[in-house]
Amino acid sequence: MHAPLPLTRDIVLIGGGHTHALVLRKWGMAPLPGARLTLINPGPTAPYSGMLPGHIAGHYTRDELDIDLIRLCRFAGARMIVDHAVGIDRKQGLIHLNARPPVAYDLASFDIGITAQMERLPGFAKHAVGAKPLDAYSERWQQFRAQVAAGQAPPSVAVIGGGVAGVELSMAMAHALRADGATPQITVIEGSEGIGGVPPATGRRLTRAMADQGVTFLTNTRAQEVTSQGVVLEGGSSVQAALVVGAAGAYPHGWLAMTDLPLTDGFINISDTLQVQDDPALFACGDCAHMAAHPRPKAGVFAVRAAPVLFDNLRAAAAGAPLRTFKPQRDYLKLISLGGKVALAEKLGLAVSGKLLWRLKNRIDTKFMRSLEELPDMPAPDRPAVMAQGVTQMLDDKPLCGGCGAKVGSDVLQQSLSRLKPLARPDLLTGAGDDAAVLDIGGQRQVITTDHLRGFVDDPYLMARIAAVHALGDIWAMGARPQVALAQIILPRMSPALQARTLDEVMAAATDVFGAAGAAIAGGHSSMGAELTIGFTVTGLAETEPVLTSGARPGDVLILTRPIGTGVILAADMARAAKGRHVVAMLDRMAQPQGDAAHTLRNAHAMTDVTGFGLAGHLMTICRASGVSATLDLAAIPVYAGAEGLAEQGHHSTLFQPNRDAAPVFGPDSPRAQLLHDPQTAGGLLAVVPAGQAQAMLADLLTQGHDAAIIGTLGEGPAQITLC
Repeated sequence: MHAPLPLTRDIVLIGGGHTHALVLRKWGMAPLPGARLTLINPGPTAPYSGMLPGHIAGHYTRDELDIDLIRLCRFAGARMIVDHAVGIDRKQGLIHLNARPPVAYDLASFDIGITAQMERLPGFAKHAVGAKPLDAYSERWQQFRAQVAAGQAPPSVAVIGGGVAGVELSMAMAHALRADGATPQITVIEGSEGIGGVPPATGRRLTRAMADQGVTFLTNTRAQEVTSQGVVLEGGSSVQAALVVGAAGAYPHGWLAMTDLPLTDGFINISDTLQVQDDPALFACGDCAHMAAHPRPKAGVFAVRAAPVLFDNLRAAAAGAPLRTFKPQRDYLKLISLGGKVALAEKLGLAVSGKLLWRLKNRIDTKFMRSLEELPDMPAPDRPAVMAQGVTQMLDDKPLCGGCGAKVGSDVLQQSLSRLKPLARPDLLTGAGDDAAVLDIGGQRQVITTDHLRGFVDDPYLMARIAAVHALGDIWAMGARPQVALAQIILPRMSPALQARTLDEVMAAATDVFGAAGAAIAGGHSSMGAELTIGFTVTGLAETEPVLTSGARPGDVLILTRPIGTGVILAADMARAAKGRHVVAMLDRMAQPQGDAAHTLRNAHAMTDVTGFGLAGHLMTICRASGVSATLDLAAIPVYAGAEGLAEQGHHSTLFQPNRDAAPVFGPDSPRAQLLHDPQTAGGLLAVVPAGQAQAMLADLLTQGHDAAIIGTLGEGPAQITLC
């Protein structure tokens, strides 16, 4: 087993389109040593366009439609940045993002697709939805179906655009509404004489299929305005519709026009190697690209066929090797859904339709999705032939978790602390046992703590935000005001250029979090090691007596400010078993500060932040220090989406069993109950408050946006935890 090779090149994939999804799969099977791969996409999933009509018709669920980019990135060893790209600085090699600092690249590739948002049509942005991006359309369609089913909207739809996409979607919507028991009134508005993109004979077949579905097809008709009542046509007539869908062609994303990229009609010009014209560091593929030498219609088949060439050329460009060329085929088999489980096939001007063709389309589409879901298990590195006793057993255990799941168990820690004989100092008021040490500095109470996290996401910026919030938790739990932070950063081995980029991201995130909390970063220490590790030593000032774990009283109420389940989800994510949307939602919550929550809870009798030892372990610390017992309402404890199901499947952090042994809980042993022992990273504040103040405090926390809840009460000792 060899040490990881140093990182020297940043390759950034902009957009989670079909080509990039397939590149991620191939990268996971054959990564380029020394290259750091990054994917930027607005969401954790990307809808597969080939199954969109089937989804709209009700044949596929949304989960079946979505490509889980988080799982693909985990498989590829790539970092995933959930954000919108909004610009590019080619001189500096930077991709500008909507919600965070720019990301640097040595090589980058665009696969951002197209949009059907008709921005120039008056009223469209306010009253209509484009068929692309698919996320917004899918969500709006499900809302509309529910409104129709509830009698809150008529089943009337107008589709602007009579190409293949508009035709497919009109029949899909008609089928779904009819299946819901409604009588659909769907109108397709097309500016030309017929269906574009297909031969006349195929167009006639599709026109008859629309008529069979009860769809009205208006040709040589142009939309002039969209209103809350429908679509106003040129000439003054109108189409009444409760839902208006735009499918009139493929529009490039508007931000591309604001760049200096070479464009044709808003699409990125590329050469036969998929490189952007006159820029060998950039590539583009899929619907956002324009290949001047081989112009083709916007179709997913070309994106899929381009994936092997893009994969090879990214590797070659990063390694300084020759590149391949890509020439798209002239024609391809078109399979067009006709609403129900019937499809039309067309190639070379010949067209046939039937149920068997829908089965063929379904087989092709589901095979594509399975290729991105059923990812192969790659072989582990060879082990030495001879090892010391116990090594094999440890290697066969679950991989070491990141975050607080990598902590030493509380029993081991307590044994070590019990053997210490610290020097007595009059200015050290409290030491081990509370969240932070309390010092008397000239009559002022100062608290100090340190914490670090082993990386559990490959995004240094997000990792630093979470690590900063996590370290501040100890200060907030003591009722103190953050003052100063020192950073401790271990980077994996990388080139000086990548070191600078990574440190810039880490410090930008840390400065943002600590600055918002009123704390200054006064310096720190950095080094290189085997993996990314980020930590902070933080001080705070207590304007009143610090909140300790020993002030709880019988009759007090327990408030928790944040869900539990981070350890389970992170462990499952390592095994590629967690859903990407659950992972992203959890990470987003973990990166949110809790200073306002701490201020609301500043008069708590006792408080701690829930981290590595789990909710039960940290609650037991309060119980033992205060001489009280606790009764928890298991159903009231907030849990991150997906965590309970993953626990039921047997996913647990490496620290789960030591936590369970150290803080037993009396009550049912259900998957939800097991989450009480789940190690938390950037977990919630656990506050013990007077019963008469609990509801008011909870209301304030909910208003601030925290997922807070009253989870139990305290009683007379001895120290124990019981579920009710």
